[in-house]
Amino acid sequence: MKLSKSEEELMNHLWRMKTAIMKDLIEAYEEPKPAITTIATLLKRMQMKQFVDYKQLGRSREYFPLVKKKDYFSKHVNGLIKNFFNDSASQFASFFTQETNLSKEELEKLRTIIDSEIKKK
Repeated sequence: MKLSKSEEELMNHLWRMKTAIMKDLIEAYEEPKPAITTIATLLKRMQMKQFVDYKQLGRSREYFPLVKKKDYFSKHVNGLIKNFFNDSASQFASFFTQETNLSKEELEKLRTIIDSEIKKK
């Protein structure tokens, strides 16, 4: 299941904090901060999508992610490769390395990562 842009932004705050009450989540936003009702609505939708849950702490709720950030983005990157690059990771890698302004150092770092993965296989 996919998150909206607003839900992704909220999930990123929650992934970073690991657990948070409403006050913490609102404070994580830059000005102008969203309304409490907006965050509550997003959290309810994300709970229905089974991305977050909460523990009741007195009158407060402590929210926590049910989905790992790596798992969420891995699924979406794989979908991107499938839908836009003919299911070809090499086409994606070619596009990524040519169309993003990576420095020589970043490209060398990518090469090291790829070489390491090749050795593992």
